[in-house]
Amino acid sequence: MPEDHLERPTVRPGSYSDGSPLDTVQYLECKVILKPDRLTSLKALRDYGAIVQQAATRAGVGYSAQGLENVRPAVREIRFYDTPDFRLYNNAFILRQRVRYEDGFPLGEPEIVFKFRHPDLQAAAEMDVRPKFDIRHRIKFKAEVLPLREYVGGARVLYSHNAQFPLSEAPQVDRTSMVMLGRAFPCLEPLRETGTDRVDLVNQAIVEEVMLDLAVLDFGKGISAMANIALWRMRGDHSPLVGEFAFQARFKRADELHDKVIERCQHFFKLVQTLGEDMVMLGTTKTGAVYRCNGNAPQRHE
Repeated sequence: MPEDHLERPTVRPGSYSDGSPLDTVQYLECKVILKPDRLTSLKALRDYGAIVQQAATRAGVGYSAQGLENVRPAVREIRFYDTPDFRLYNNAFILRQRVRYEDGFPLGEPEIVFKFRHPDLQAAAEMDVRPKFDIRHRIKFKAEVLPLREYVGGARVLYSHNAQFPLSEAPQVDRTSMVMLGRAFPCLEPLRETGTDRVDLVNQAIVEEVMLDLAVLDFGKGISAMANIALWRMRGDHSPLVGEFAFQARFKRADELHDKVIERCQHFFKLVQTLGEDMVMLGTTKTGAVYRCNGNAPQRHE
């Protein structure tokens, strides 16, 4: 897909080594990374909704905040794991654990997300991220739309091929061993250099996410999306790391994304950036910000 032009994400037919057909994209997720300095209160999070509403009006996108006026922010704890030399991330893999909190206590068990994120759609589709152990899991294949790296008002796409499962489904023995991870996800085996390679908490950073639902966006033709704003800050000193405005639509087949829907989505996405230009942070993702939080800057496919 050319940069600055959204297209229908159509995967060429093919199959994995066991004969299963390639996964297809079923989510369109658009993200604007924000500077965190103004996201200092619940009111500040809600105020961003005015920018979203203005962009929706101009783009001809439906906007409804009904029932969300008094909603409270959701809080999640997020951890990333990698080798000390960031071997996973430098090869377009991400290994993440997250858990939601409610009234100060975990709501359910932690969720593990293993993903391959790449700018090439076919490469992302052909990467088999399914766990080889017999565990409960689900696959989510997303087209993630981000601003251009160079300037506000454009769009580029990364394709995120994810496997998600509860932590309790992971083998109990030596979960941080690259040997074990290679057995669970054979696509990681080429990254293992020794029998003692391990993953650990990236930059010793534990992230606290505060996320607020703002509105439901209606792009027509049966495609709608919940829009939200989030602040990522470091657990401990609560220093702000990065913010994000995002919305995600789900569909069964790529052809459900009509040309008019794609056109409205792109127009709206660019307007949100330009109307809130002073808040936009270019050239990163939330994950990238965590990897660089101690001054480390790994090579990035994203």
